[in-house]
Amino acid sequence: MKSKIMYVENKSYGHNGSAWIGFVEFSKSGQTIYFNDKALKKLKTPGICGNHFDIETGEEYWVSGIKKNGWDRHQFGGGKIMIDKNSIADYLKIVDFNILDENKFTIIEFSKTDKNRFNEIENIEVQYKNESRSASYWDNNRRKLVLD
Repeated sequence: MKSKIMYVENKSYGHNGSAWIGFVEFSKSGQTIYFNDKALKKLKTPGICGNHFDIETGEEYWVSGIKKNGWDRHQFGGGKIMIDKNSIADYLKIVDFNILDENKFTIIEFSKTDKNRFNEIENIEVQYKNESRSASYWDNNRRKLVLD
């Protein structure tokens, strides 16, 4: 599995949701990313705000590469971005900055991700509901999942 430094933001609360920068790992298919003890699966039909969903909670997330100008948050969003301490040097190289702006970032250490836990979740029998827009999110077969 390859890893890459990415920007991840929880979009369940609009543009002010929790946000992280750090290394993520990709599944073999590239459809799921793992970071900070989360598994985010790519949405087949991305919404206006999210392009991934948390397979445990169903919350939508925006996942993208790092912007070279350092402006990863949406222009109408706000709040500090949590950055994994193990990715700071790589982040500074990408954005070509000398120091990390402590007004924009909180330094944390990502938790290890237990991928086996997520494999079990993804392989359980799934229930489905109708095709309405109010359903929680799409699975890989373009059916919307019901969250417990």
